[in-house]
Amino acid sequence: MKTNAAILWKAPGEWDVREVDLDEPGAGEVLVKVMASGLCHSDDHFAKGDMRFHSYPACGGHEGAGIIEAVGPGVTRVKPGDHVVTSFIAACGHCRMCVTGHQNLCDAGHLITKGTRPDGTYRMHAEGAGVAQNACLSTFSEWTTVPQECVVKIDDDIPFETASIVGCAVPTGWGSATRAADIDAGDTVVVVGTGGIGMSAVQGAAFRGAGRVIAVDPVAMKRDLALKLGATDAAETIDEAAELARSFTNGQGADSVIVCIGVPTQEQLKQSYDALGKRGTLVVTSAAPHTLTEMSIPVLDLTMSEKRVQGALYGMAGPQNEVPMLLDLYRRGALRLDEMITTRYTLEQVNEAYEDMHAGRNIRGVISLAGRHGEGSGDE
Repeated sequence: MKTNAAILWKAPGEWDVREVDLDEPGAGEVLVKVMASGLCHSDDHFAKGDMRFHSYPACGGHEGAGIIEAVGPGVTRVKPGDHVVTSFIAACGHCRMCVTGHQNLCDAGHLITKGTRPDGTYRMHAEGAGVAQNACLSTFSEWTTVPQECVVKIDDDIPFETASIVGCAVPTGWGSATRAADIDAGDTVVVVGTGGIGMSAVQGAAFRGAGRVIAVDPVAMKRDLALKLGATDAAETIDEAAELARSFTNGQGADSVIVCIGVPTQEQLKQSYDALGKRGTLVVTSAAPHTLTEMSIPVLDLTMSEKRVQGALYGMAGPQNEVPMLLDLYRRGALRLDEMITTRYTLEQVNEAYEDMHAGRNIRGVISLAGRHGEGSGDE
């Protein structure tokens, strides 16, 4: 079949929206009618060359929601008509990480940048070449064929645009606060960067009962929204936030600092570490460029203050459990998602959307594809 999709021919490069060929679902695969796709910074990393696919051309998008259109042989998890959120973690369920409760670190994770199925085959094709699919997904497309492990069934009453950002940004930020930072009631928490991931971390920190949640962002609009979504304080710079944290803790510093900057620098990571107090935890959620290979940390201070540096992928959670849980919190009003979606775009506006992201105009932009299928967005 044919589908319009946004692909990269090289990196660095711009997204090229064009018609490509898409295979029908094979064994264990499903065809998804994509209704909405979040505009995650990770896809921009691929466009800028900060991260690279193993082969090009490649189709972007990994944060999406849609409807199951068809299923291949052996599919048992979903059926045609089901509403789903895409999962960029294709958890196999039987590797060591999966069976010990760490599905986000499944051995299948190498497929995220490989862009093919495990046997090396492609499901998208353009001008005679196989098109790599970001995380086996590629939600920057009207239709996409994916493994059944890459979708999570959701209730039909959840708006697609809202559901789409629960494919990546929300669980990544929420879990960075509720799991990786290990926040206790009354803690002082600094969240650096308040895009889709950071704003979810702010809400997660507040949910865990942090006494102070300091949101850091140079963009006033983002600071203002953070204060409405759970932050108690806001600062333009990390150093300013560090001083605030010390003023709240008798000079000690933050109990945790969660770094959610789109493209962090070595200096920003050092400033974030320096903002910590004794036994503080630095959570690095940002996807740093592959060229950033070192962090500057005073090792003696790390030892003597019992500080901790913790990486966090997908909020240290398993998608099949996390997505329904977060959407239940949303339905009950304990997690605010609609406020995080600032602008809606067409597929053809994908490059403009990332320009807006870099200019600080968006918390989370979303590509709306519902109209291309002659359907509403699901927001009614």
